[in-house]
Amino acid sequence: MKRFFLSLVTIAILQTVTAEIRMPKFFSDNMVLQRERPIRIWGWASRNESVSVLFNGTKVSAGANRMGCWQVELPAMPHGGPYEMIIRGSRSEIRFTNILLGDVWLCSGQSNMEWPLDPTTGCEEEIAASANPNLRLLTVEKAVSPDEMEDLKGGAWVECTPETSRSFSAVAYYFGKFVQRETGVPIGLINSSWGGTDIEPWTSWETMRKTEQYREYADRNNTRAAMGESLKRWEHYDEALQNDPGEKEYWYKPEIAVRQKGWAKMYVPKLWEDELGEINGNVWFRTTVTLPESASGQQALLSLPAVDDADVTYLNGQQIGTTNGYNRPRRYAIPEGVLRAGENLIAIRVFDRVAAGGIWGDAAELYLEVGGKRYGLAGEWEYKPSATTAMYGVTMDATHPNNFAALLYNGMIHPLTSYGIRGVIWYQGENNAPRARSYRQLFPNLIRDWRTKWGYEFPFLWVQLAGYMAIEDQPAESSWAELREAQNNALILPATGQAVITDIGDANDIHPRNKRDVGYRLCRSALKVAYGRKIVASGPTYRSMEHDGNRIILTFGSADGGLRPADDNRYGYLRGFTIAGADRKFVRAKAWVLDKNRIAVFSDEVPEPVAVRYGWADNPYDNDLTNCSGLPASPFRTDDWPGITR
Repeated sequence: MKRFFLSLVTIAILQTVTAEIRMPKFFSDNMVLQRERPIRIWGWASRNESVSVLFNGTKVSAGANRMGCWQVELPAMPHGGPYEMIIRGSRSEIRFTNILLGDVWLCSGQSNMEWPLDPTTGCEEEIAASANPNLRLLTVEKAVSPDEMEDLKGGAWVECTPETSRSFSAVAYYFGKFVQRETGVPIGLINSSWGGTDIEPWTSWETMRKTEQYREYADRNNTRAAMGESLKRWEHYDEALQNDPGEKEYWYKPEIAVRQKGWAKMYVPKLWEDELGEINGNVWFRTTVTLPESASGQQALLSLPAVDDADVTYLNGQQIGTTNGYNRPRRYAIPEGVLRAGENLIAIRVFDRVAAGGIWGDAAELYLEVGGKRYGLAGEWEYKPSATTAMYGVTMDATHPNNFAALLYNGMIHPLTSYGIRGVIWYQGENNAPRARSYRQLFPNLIRDWRTKWGYEFPFLWVQLAGYMAIEDQPAESSWAELREAQNNALILPATGQAVITDIGDANDIHPRNKRDVGYRLCRSALKVAYGRKIVASGPTYRSMEHDGNRIILTFGSADGGLRPADDNRYGYLRGFTIAGADRKFVRAKAWVLDKNRIAVFSDEVPEPVAVRYGWADNPYDNDLTNCSGLPASPFRTDDWPGITR
């Protein structure tokens, strides 16, 4: 992580010593360059060295400045490929192959953008059919920095295949798949996301410091001082995770395990917090199971309940499976020849990134099945930490992205700001819900900020928060509803679009598994906003209200052939509406369609109504207002009464 503190000047000085041409990591084989815009190519070389770039029949040259920085600009080109690019200096050459010209979309946000294709609804069938040479993927390695970095910590372009799509952002994948299919243009997707992050660290220093309440939070010197020592500890911790002592010393092999004494014991399945406290990192678990002679060499199945977050599982010294994804049962097939008569060693390395960790869940799901017989594995297991936050003195304080402004912008966005893009898709907001009122300013500021950094007004599309948490029996205030309202308000900015997904949330999971519809709805927004299609890209949008005796009449845009309830509504009236009088006490209301774009809302309990709300809840489970395209209406309110967030 020391590299975080290298500025472009420092990098350039280093390059003058090596005399090798170097380029940012996102210039690689398989990359997509933005079509129909001038193409910037840049990097580092020796001071005053002449560098030439040859691409698609065009050659341009430039000299490195006294700091070793060089940049050329290729003319705008139509989509096509594959092409080769050759970058030549006086003593070295770089060659990139399989390059496409197409549309590049930056995909950013928190965990629902980061969430991989596996595990999502229907993922196995989707992954098997995901090969597409005209869809390219780049995952940006996570990095925080108090200074604007000139290169990513890591990441390279790959073609979309079943092997590469599995771990890529599901929302981004589906979005790219649908856009590529609709436009016929090669699509490049850059996934730069980090779970559990606020919007503030994704925003630059300059923009954050414009707001008085954030000036101290956005102080660069304070950030450097606080991060320095912690980053050193994180560096050692990260090295240990990548070079786990248990892997290096073969803790998973029976001949090693039999000689190792003194491992602690705990009951499994159970989260490890009671024994280990609130730690994260790698912890090994081992147990043995005794099998009869008849089981020797047979095929078998090892079943594990949920594991937080990832596991690498061994049996008798052979790796039989690995899964990256929390709260997911594991089912690992054991090939012939692995099992033996007598004692068999099961060893599992569990990695936990944040919060609770371990092997947990239903004890009945922890078993080894051989020849139709199940051997239960619940009970005391040996365990030993190998690389944990506690061992390396790592805490989430100074290095957590949420602690200071711009840390993620600096490390994961700024290096890309000279790389041409078609637009941005954004899925974030869960973390900011308690401060939803400030999101009214923070979100449009981020959109303007990024457009300023790139130098043009690209389309910016986002996902509105899904429904989540317990369903309220009665109308109540809601921080998530206020966050959705802040997202709605940002639509006033030009070239923006929103995918509403309140109908496909999950009350029990902040990460709803249906990502296909999310990607599809973002695609519809892109087709309208970025590609100029004359389509309805959203559900009904609230426009105005008027009083009509004891009713309130609402008028909507984006009606697309008329307003209607969702397909599963058998009653004819619309659900999800509440109404209030001057006392501001909301009650559930009856609502029905009057004509193509108007709805009447009424309640016997409110003879003189003044305000209506729709879907105003953390989990608006019963929302069912749609248009003829089947797209859901966004939650809204007609009042502007004070909410519960800051």
